[in-house]
Order: sequence, then structure tokens, then C-alpha cells
Amino acid sequence: MPTHLRLLRDAPPHEHESPRAAASEAAFRDAMRHLPGGVCVITTGVGEERTGFTATSVASLSVQPATMMVSVNRASSSYPILARSGVFGVNVLAREHIEIAVHFAERAGARGADRYRSGRWVTLASGVWLLSDALVAMDCAVEEIIERHTHAIVIGRVKDIAVSDGAGALVYWRGGFDQLGWSQEELSRAVGLTPTP
Repeated sequence: MPTHLRLLRDAPPHEHESPRAAASEAAFRDAMRHLPGGVCVITTGVGEERTGFTATSVASLSVQPATMMVSVNRASSSYPILARSGVFGVNVLAREHIEIAVHFAERAGARGADRYRSGRWVTLASGVWLLSDALVAMDCAVEEIIERHTHAIVIGRVKDIAVSDGAGALVYWRGGFDQLGWSQEELSRAVGLTPTP
């Protein structure tokens, strides 16, 4: 093992230890802070029952057919609504959507339909609310829900997609928000070709 890596476990390593002891919850959380993730808002429900949550555990599962998977905490107030409604939206956020990402986070305190008070929203065939200026917005129908430990993996068939030409994507890394990608205007300002407004 390279000497610059430090083990994030409770006990020191033993020379011939196999298999390795399970990582503690604190060590696992610390380790995962180093894995950057794209920030999405998952929307679900209709009318006054609509709700949603901020997620970084979102990935494509298949191209044929187009399928997404999302990980959601089973203790989340949004989970039973998502399971009951059978539809959800995946909204890939741009850097200018930090306020929306924070607003949809469970710890922010906003509940249900109140989470939609900022941003511009549209609906497609399923009735799920989608962020109109998201980098990508996908309308999905739940195919399967797999419950494991504290979370559930929700697998959804993509029914509709809207793609914008937004600038940098919002990412979450080491406990904070950052951006990936820059617009031509931002690059021009950064190198001093365009004055900062």
C-alpha cells in the first residue's frame, strides 16, 4: 500500500489481515467526501403532494432502454411519495442552481410543495415538475425499487428528456458545492480578456 494513503479505520492494520475489518460509518462518510458527484434534484408527486430531494447518487443504468437509478434514504419524507406516485423527475443542476439544491435538501427544513418556491418549473406527460432551465431534465416512470439497508435504489424508465445549453455543472465535493466546466465568457474573464462586470 502506498505510504501517502492513510487508513480510515478504527483499528490499525495487521500485516496479514484478510478480509479487512468493516469500515466505520464515520470513516466511510469521510472517504466518500472525496468522491465528487453531480448534483441533481429528484422531483416526485403532483399537486400539493409534490416533493423532492437533492441527490448525488444518480446514475444511468442502461441505454437500451434508457434507464436511470437513484438512491434515496428510506427515512426521507419524499420516499413514500415517490414509491406511491410511480413517477419521478431527474433534474441535473447547473452552478446557478445552488439555492435550489440547498432548498431541496432535507436538512434545509422546507417540506413538500414548499421546496418549489424558487426556480421555474414545467410539467410533461407524467405531471412531475421539472426545472425548466436544468442542464438536463428527465421524466421517469418507476420500474423497480430495491430496498437495501438505510436506502432504496429506485430504477426508472426514461420517458422524456429535455437538454439545455447551460454552462458549468454543479458538483458536490468535500462537503461543499463547486462547478465543473466554464462558459466562454467566464473563461474570457478569468484570463483577463473581458472585464469583470
